[in-house]
Amino acid sequence: MSDLLHRIKSRLEPVLELPDPRERISAYHDMPYALFRYDPEEEFELRKEVTLLETRLTQKGKRIKRISLAECLEKAMKLQRPLEEWFATEREQGTETIVETVHSVLSEYTPLVDLVAEQMPDDPDPLRDIVFIMRTGTLFPVYRTFSLLEQLKGRVTVPTVLFYPGDLDGAAGLRFMGVLAAEHNYRPKIF
Repeated sequence: MSDLLHRIKSRLEPVLELPDPRERISAYHDMPYALFRYDPEEEFELRKEVTLLETRLTQKGKRIKRISLAECLEKAMKLQRPLEEWFATEREQGTETIVETVHSVLSEYTPLVDLVAEQMPDDPDPLRDIVFIMRTGTLFPVYRTFSLLEQLKGRVTVPTVLFYPGDLDGAAGLRFMGVLAAEHNYRPKIF
């Protein structure tokens, strides 16, 4: 059994299948979410295992909602201009400029937090609903998840897991995609 599968089955799943997982998923009542860290190279294995986890939890009466950050990113960019224009701008002005521009779009013009929050379950039931935030790596290097999680505070009412590709640095530090400098201010529990 891989370390990834072991951590899903022995650490994450037992918490999510509880009648009310909120207390075990987070110490903060207004932040009922956690991070599940995995190696970026395990992206496709993670997606497969999360699908199987979703099936097992559904069989136990849970309702799973997936939110794709890749889809949120695409929507935010398309609301500003067609993707072809983004690609042309990157060719003309360079990657650094486009990274800064996309970060501004996700922070100010079409806030990523709003795109995620609008996809949370309608009529949420914290005893049944669970949200999986997936495809986090698509935000690299334009947007760090620390900002997203802080802004979701108070807007998430059901147990939520953000699947985070990166390295653990100490007890609570994370390096996005194993590349960026570690962020040590994550308050959510890290599985």
